[in-house]
Amino acid sequence: MATHRDLPTGMLSNLFLDTGSPSFTEFLGNYAPDLLPGRRDALATPAGADLPHATTIVAATCAGGVVMAGDRRATSGNMISQRDVEKVWRTDDFSCMGIAGTASSGIEMARLYKVELEHYEKREGRTLSVEGKANRLATMIRGNLPMAMQGLVVVPLFAAYDPEEGKGRIFSYDVAGGPYEQRNYHMIGSGSIFARGSLKKLYREDAEPQEAVLACLQALYDAADEDSATGGPDVTRSIWPIVAVITEEGFNRLPDEEVAGLVRTMLDGRMNRPDGPIAPLR
Repeated sequence: MATHRDLPTGMLSNLFLDTGSPSFTEFLGNYAPDLLPGRRDALATPAGADLPHATTIVAATCAGGVVMAGDRRATSGNMISQRDVEKVWRTDDFSCMGIAGTASSGIEMARLYKVELEHYEKREGRTLSVEGKANRLATMIRGNLPMAMQGLVVVPLFAAYDPEEGKGRIFSYDVAGGPYEQRNYHMIGSGSIFARGSLKKLYREDAEPQEAVLACLQALYDAADEDSATGGPDVTRSIWPIVAVITEEGFNRLPDEEVAGLVRTMLDGRMNRPDGPIAPLR
């Protein structure tokens, strides 16, 4: 396949004017395939364990939308490599993705996926359906499989508001890219098992977005309480979880000041009940 290095002078303009596909990833594969994450040379030895890893992401549907929240810690082995990693990324006006696994690869994938959706919208004059967005992300994860086999594993979590159904939807993935729609809530990362137990108690299907945000913050706190790779709220450094709410009004990342207030309220409650609130029996 010809790349930009093989083309005579003057032909680049034609390549840019007629990409032949609404997919930016396919265009980049023709123009500069070495820039795609999955097309790079294999590593001499697996290096995944030595690189910063991102954990833990939780998402929950709510009345009229979906909430996604992530802690801020990245770890390299048993060391904290960064305390304020961005793990929840806006991908378009009505969707976002959270990343777990190799932090650098995950951030790169999130940025490329955002461009992929923008490129499609500009080429086609419309946005992809929620299923289309989920499948496009699956293709990108599948393209990263060679690097995943070298230890650079990225496992994202995708959430979107579906205007056709008027509700929020959540999709999880495996390293081979298979998209799996999840009902009500889902979580990824090393603290996911603890976050699941917490959210299972507190989740209500008809909860308002504010209540779903509080439930996700409680789940992240419980994950950090049990999993050393998951970071709790850092009050002394004013580093708070990232929280995004997506409704028919679009993507909204809550300001740090608002998240700080919610976290402080949660911590006040934990002073009297360290293990968190108890869900009422119905």
